[in-house]
Amino acid sequence: MSDITTVEVKLKSRKDLLQKYIDSPEKQHQLYQKTLIIVALSQIFGGAGLAAGVTVGALLAQDMLGTNSYAGIPAALITLGSAVAALLVGRLSQRFGRRAGLSTGFFAGGIGAIGVVISAVANSLPLLFASLLIYGAGTATNLQARYAGTDLAKSTQRARAISIAMVSTTFGAVAGPNLVDVMGRFAMSLGIPTLAGPFILAAAAYILAGLVLLALLRPDPFVVSKAITEAQKASQDNVPETNIKTAAFNNRGIIVGATVMVLTQIVMIAIMTMTPVHMKDHGHGLREVGLVIGIHIAAMYLPSLVTGILVDKLGRTIMSYASGITLLLAGIFAAWAPPDSMVLLIVALALLGLGWNFGLISGTAQIIDATPPDIRAKTQGTVDVLVALAGASGGALSGMVVAHSNFTILSLVGGFSSLLLIPVVIWAHSNRRKDVVIERQL
Repeated sequence: MSDITTVEVKLKSRKDLLQKYIDSPEKQHQLYQKTLIIVALSQIFGGAGLAAGVTVGALLAQDMLGTNSYAGIPAALITLGSAVAALLVGRLSQRFGRRAGLSTGFFAGGIGAIGVVISAVANSLPLLFASLLIYGAGTATNLQARYAGTDLAKSTQRARAISIAMVSTTFGAVAGPNLVDVMGRFAMSLGIPTLAGPFILAAAAYILAGLVLLALLRPDPFVVSKAITEAQKASQDNVPETNIKTAAFNNRGIIVGATVMVLTQIVMIAIMTMTPVHMKDHGHGLREVGLVIGIHIAAMYLPSLVTGILVDKLGRTIMSYASGITLLLAGIFAAWAPPDSMVLLIVALALLGLGWNFGLISGTAQIIDATPPDIRAKTQGTVDVLVALAGASGGALSGMVVAHSNFTILSLVGGFSSLLLIPVVIWAHSNRRKDVVIERQL
């Protein structure tokens, strides 16, 4: 009986807490700001964990396999693992809130990083591949965290909220590749292979990110957002006739947002994955590789604050076009750059990161615009599955393309493929105008 009473007290306390936020726009704004700070802190750690696999994953596989042909497999496994994790994190977040979903994902990523270190010590390829799959959960969670900041954001704040989460990733993501040398020496001092060193950092970083969210993300912004939406629905006496048209347009918004993110992910992963291998084959050391990848990751995340403002001010469509054009320039620069030119390689990888940044923030904003809170987290997780699978295919194919042709062909194919997003955006925009005309006629 006492147990039942305790549960009832907890449920009433939770309901009373939610009601305070439902009744107070000021408290909603305070929780929105608090959530951004907590998400930003977790993303600093998450960025460091993300950077390890990006920088040395392909090199570790190349070392253990003894060939370049399958050097894209680690990126494919990481992104495949992130696809499964994106779905699970999205479903967990939809049912239990962001706190439960995101902390679980980061903890899984940390466990996967520990498995990679053990596999390198044991020289076990099956364990390496299994661990990289689990490690991918950290990558998925790092991306899913960008949604948490938007749960209580107004429509004109959403892109900026996404950008705050992403720019915070920069601090850890840039530090990670530049610690490759240090972590390699640290690993060697422990009798662990040098290339496994960054994964020691990744394990600690992901677990810390999970602990930050588990301890501090209270009350859960997504739970509060759902409660506010349910209260608003309950207070409405009727449903506008235009809801059917809005739902149809929202479906197109999801399609366009997903397409933009999928294409930018394929291009970015394919070129980025093979850049360390390309550099190593032409005499560059780990320090140079770390510098190029570090600048690339900085370009992926650091411009986010400006990008968020541009997406909110100029619109999702214009910034989607900007993504395709920037990625095309990145592919051309990567193909044209002499292998011994650090400057041109840096320019190419910086443009690659910037184009991805434009695509991810504009695409994410379109997904959020198109989904109500009662299905938002689940839909976001599903879309991120597609993004992750796209990255997996890009990573897997990149090694094969380079093995049977060269890095130049890969870069050109990737760059020109990014332009495919432009007709999709035009299609959605033209259909939107048709809907507006029909509404006016009715």
